[in-house]
Amino acid sequence: MLWRKLVGNKSPHQQVVLGPRRVGKTTVLYQTVRHLLDSGVTAGKIWWLRMDHPLLLQSSLGDLASAIVEGSQATTANPLYLMLDEIVYADKWDLWLKTFHDDHWPIRVAATSSGSAALRKQRHESGIGRWEEHHLMPCLIDEAHMLLSRAGPASLPRAQAEGTLADTLASWPTTPSLTSRTAEIREILMMIGGYPQLLMLRELSEESVPLHDVEGWVLESQRVLRGDAVERAVYKDIPQATGIDSPAALERLLYMLAAAVTGIMSPKNLSQDLGISQPTLDRYLTHLEQAYLVFALTNYSGSEPAIQRRGRKLYFWDGAIRNAALQRGLAPLSDPVERGTLLENLVTASVKSLAIHAGIRLHYWREGNSEVDLIYDDPRQPLAFEVASSPDHHRRGLAALVERHPRFHGHSYLVAPQAEFIHADREGSGLGTVPVDAFLLAVGAQARHAMLNRLGLS
Repeated sequence: MLWRKLVGNKSPHQQVVLGPRRVGKTTVLYQTVRHLLDSGVTAGKIWWLRMDHPLLLQSSLGDLASAIVEGSQATTANPLYLMLDEIVYADKWDLWLKTFHDDHWPIRVAATSSGSAALRKQRHESGIGRWEEHHLMPCLIDEAHMLLSRAGPASLPRAQAEGTLADTLASWPTTPSLTSRTAEIREILMMIGGYPQLLMLRELSEESVPLHDVEGWVLESQRVLRGDAVERAVYKDIPQATGIDSPAALERLLYMLAAAVTGIMSPKNLSQDLGISQPTLDRYLTHLEQAYLVFALTNYSGSEPAIQRRGRKLYFWDGAIRNAALQRGLAPLSDPVERGTLLENLVTASVKSLAIHAGIRLHYWREGNSEVDLIYDDPRQPLAFEVASSPDHHRRGLAALVERHPRFHGHSYLVAPQAEFIHADREGSGLGTVPVDAFLLAVGAQARHAMLNRLGLS
């Protein structure tokens, strides 16, 4: 749908797609080119530059664009469409995008970046009103369903037109028609990851295939992700964007975070174990977050200063990256504790994807001995979720949250496999339960709606 933004006149003519490696950003550019051609744009007006190519690394983006504009005889009425893959590798890319916009060059740009470090440093001074950012993240469960089985999951209600995630959950049937296929795809996302190319290495047959029987698929996924998503990000993307001179320490930090995923970070202990200062550690953590490897949740309190100074919980954008970094192989399948960790990571990363598209802040909550995994802080209606491996998991944390913050009464849920769907607003306690697969499908539907809304296509 990006091409509609490029040919329209109501939005900036520069569009930047951000996301981890291997999620399909380059494919989005190919699809954009196809749609531009189908809409009548001539091939001579579409140019593709891979900015991390050795022959282009030392070239000025301005000189390249100027030569292409002149050669293609582009005009305002008949502009040039420039596809810039991995734009942050271009020197002073932000100033050139600003120049293209401010000086009314006959250029419309669609660009990608596998890391937001360079973008984040300069977007506030150069990007406002000049380019739009769109996030492409690993597949959610409904998208993986389409890729793996060539068909969507069982028919379920869609996201409410102008509603919140709370509205979507309220409209969900209490007896959703879910099959074992959805649970199987959840397991695949935990082990293979939500990367289209890796998911499509094997199309699911009509009969369920346990992951124990596809060892080669899991190991190949981990090999690819370790080499491309981990090592390339640590030793190429981040140093190129930030200029750090010790990627080995960055790699060690990533391994330490992988071993402590879903836990509360201790910057002091991490910096001591790595032998680096705490400011350096904070900078490294920021780099890993900006490369879409990890993200952190702050502690919800209702007070902004308190949110910023409390400890943060650490998650991976995709649990398969964590497995690849630690070279876990099939071990998580036989370890109930590790499976529980990967389930919490999958649920949290899915809600984080929704939060990015919808512009909602995501937290956890901890006060004393009470804790809740997720606070979806929608100002229209916040929600709280505790993720568990069993529907028999206690609800003490949710009950304490509702007592401390009554606004969560009727909007707090335990999310677990095999849980009965009980709407929280229909319970005296204000606490409900939702089966994890139904919840992931609801989040996927809401995320798709939010993404289309941002693109102006809802």
